[in-house]
Amino acid sequence: MANTKSAEKRMRQSAERRERNRGDRSTMRTAIKKVRGALAGGDAQGAQEALKAAVQVIDRTAKKHVVHGNTAARTKSRLTKAVAQAKK
Repeated sequence: MANTKSAEKRMRQSAERRERNRGDRSTMRTAIKKVRGALAGGDAQGAQEALKAAVQVIDRTAKKHVVHGNTAARTKSRLTKAVAQAKK
């Protein structure tokens, strides 16, 4: 446990950030699942629209340093590639 006032404050801040990051990460995962769900259902148009929304969420999550920038780029690349493949 924290022994100093500054350590106690740090613990409070960390807890708040952890909860916020969990929410952001969950939102990102949900957006990704929507794209993959549309692809699995064979809905190329729906997947395209879901991809556009997912890319925005992924970028926002990476900007906040919830996920690493390279992880975000890799995820966007794979989703875009899958949607492009489904269009053919």
